[in-house]
Amino acid sequence: MVAGSMFYALGLVLMAYSTRSIQLLLTCGLMIGAGLSATSFGTVYGALSRLVVPEQRGWALGLAGAVGGLGQFAMVPAAQTFISGFGWLAALVIMAVVMMAISPLSAGLAEPPHAALGQNDQSLREALTEAFAHKGFWLLNLGFLACGFQLAFIAGHLPAYLMDKGMSGRSAVVALSLIALTNIAGTYYSGILGTKYRRKHLLAYNYLTRSIVIAAFVLLPLSEWTLYPFAIIMGLLWLGTAPLTNGLVSQVFGVKYLTTLFGFVFVGHQVGGFLGAWLGGVVFDATKSYDLVWFGAIALGLVAAGLHWPIDDRQVTRLQTA
Repeated sequence: MVAGSMFYALGLVLMAYSTRSIQLLLTCGLMIGAGLSATSFGTVYGALSRLVVPEQRGWALGLAGAVGGLGQFAMVPAAQTFISGFGWLAALVIMAVVMMAISPLSAGLAEPPHAALGQNDQSLREALTEAFAHKGFWLLNLGFLACGFQLAFIAGHLPAYLMDKGMSGRSAVVALSLIALTNIAGTYYSGILGTKYRRKHLLAYNYLTRSIVIAAFVLLPLSEWTLYPFAIIMGLLWLGTAPLTNGLVSQVFGVKYLTTLFGFVFVGHQVGGFLGAWLGGVVFDATKSYDLVWFGAIALGLVAAGLHWPIDDRQVTRLQTA
């Protein structure tokens, strides 16, 4: 977390002073991307899962995700205020200073010096072999791809879609703000629900509901009366998959190598995010419409719901024996 925040902050500063495209690629793309990966869900959730008892794990993950959502909601207008008041270059430097606050706060994730129950003698290689041989691990990975696809496409292309349909930029800003705001509550309560109900079923219902909501949004006549309810419901479902997916990985495989295992699962999410953002542009350039990508997002949600239902969410034999 300390190294990631420093790399992220340095990338923001160097991005501000980039004068060539290759410099922008290395700073905004490579350095900030690497810094983000070191300070994102995988690292934070892995540490929290080892710090709290299993009965409180869902609450802790949900709360962490909710606070992260609050940060996303707050930083968009804050960044715009910095740009308006000081200019974009100074705004990037200010945000770099904000990122450095992660370094001292990372001390809160310091873990106790003891091994996790049932994994005292397990090596990282053995943990990876165990996970890679588990069918549910790959089903989670594939299902998370649908999540990344839907989120990246909506976040990246919803404003363009709305303006292409004749709506104002203000409507797009309000919709994205509603998603960010309701995501705070949705992520928190998803973590809570994960302690009371089977996480794989909650994930299946999440993806199924997303597909239904997206289908209704695309098929109904577009107006603010359909846009804002769509944004609210999608926000409630937005990142609720993260604490549920992480909790399911720890439930099945334990917490000693949770950060690494969830990192592999998160690769599926990021691949989906790349495809959602990229295909949105490619398909629109080719067809002058986003319809095919919307229908693809609906189909992926239905597939993800079907993939999560048969996951074997029992602890692996090693933990059952322990």
